[in-house]
Amino acid sequence: MSELVHIKTPFIRSHDLERFGGLEVWLKCENMQITNSFKARGAANAVRNLPENTKGVITHSSGNHGQALAWAAKRRGIPAIIVVPENAPQVKIAAIQRHGARIHFCAPGMKAREVAMHSLIEKNGYVFVPPYNHQDIIDGQSTCALEMLAEHPNLDVILVPVGGGGLLSGTLLACRDTSVTVYACEPSLADDAYRSFQSGKIEDPGNPKTIADGLRTGLGDLTFGYMKAHVKDVLLVDEEEIHAAWAYAIHAQKLIIEPSCAVPMAALKRYAHLFENKRVGIIITGGNVDMDTLPKTSDMDAYLSEKNLP
Repeated sequence: MSELVHIKTPFIRSHDLERFGGLEVWLKCENMQITNSFKARGAANAVRNLPENTKGVITHSSGNHGQALAWAAKRRGIPAIIVVPENAPQVKIAAIQRHGARIHFCAPGMKAREVAMHSLIEKNGYVFVPPYNHQDIIDGQSTCALEMLAEHPNLDVILVPVGGGGLLSGTLLACRDTSVTVYACEPSLADDAYRSFQSGKIEDPGNPKTIADGLRTGLGDLTFGYMKAHVKDVLLVDEEEIHAAWAYAIHAQKLIIEPSCAVPMAALKRYAHLFENKRVGIIITGGNVDMDTLPKTSDMDAYLSEKNLP
């Protein structure tokens, strides 16, 4: 995929985070990826594998996959339509537009996205490139964990935020024949992956209200299959924990990241007992955040406190 995407992002050690758990803690900085999120990996792989006579591409996305697909389509020279929920962050909408894609707004929720998208497919004849529930997407996302393992083959644990499950599935695929334990991390207010893992079937995500907007989507049958077969567990964190970890990442770690990235950071603290004497890798999934919404410096105090430590 080197002709389409910069696949080598920094993998840096965070000594500061080791106060909470882990012998070593490493951060995979996908906020520095092309389009500023890991989604460029999957979109580039999927677009590269499309037939030569493809008229155009279409998808539904709260922002990052839409931006990545718009970029990949532009590089290939084909048009793109992105169906975006009305409550998507403005920074992500603007980024999609910068890459030349046409935006079609819809009501929030998966059903509204799919209805709008299928109507546009019938009208335009474009190819649907799913945000996560497709093997080409999963294969592309797997390159993130493959880079981590190539650089630090002695990792014991990888923490991955889960929404639709594409990155989680790719990580599980990359780690399948290794001794690495993979945990999915999820907001309590968007806990469909946790409920699905517990029940053994895909649970309805509803219309979650979490600050972690990139994790408001539900699992697909393919991504659920990967999770059910290979993930160690799904770790839940609450909104206060996410917000505090997000503030800590921005003001202490100097990382401009989305709230979704803070979910595994919050899990590192809340479930520190799981990571004692472990080498932990955390995937920082993206940095497409509205700068006007960044938390205050004081908001990180809760993350630094002893509250919620095991």
